Amino acid sequence: MQSRESLKKYIEIGYGNRWFIRTEVEHPDGTETEIKGIVKLMKLKSIYLRIWIGRKVLIIDSGEGIKMTDKTRRCFKFILGFYGE
Repeated sequence: MQSRESLKKYIEIGYGNRWFIRTEVEHPDGTETEIKGIVKLMKLKSIYLRIWIGRKVLIIDSGEGIKMTDKTRRCFKFILGFYGE
């Protein structure tokens, strides 16, 4: 089993999620847990800005660059995020 420190964590600040500041933890089996507030990252891997308007999502990521994706549901989100383990 993977240790707690090596789980993928996404700290997100902004409009559109359940909480203005939240941490999403991704488990090895693909499930996710959402936690209100900030859970400390052990190692920062990237910083991103996610802008979701309607079905289009623009992501500007320090690690992966700029990409545009489509979603099946409509939403509005403006999120600054930090990805790490």
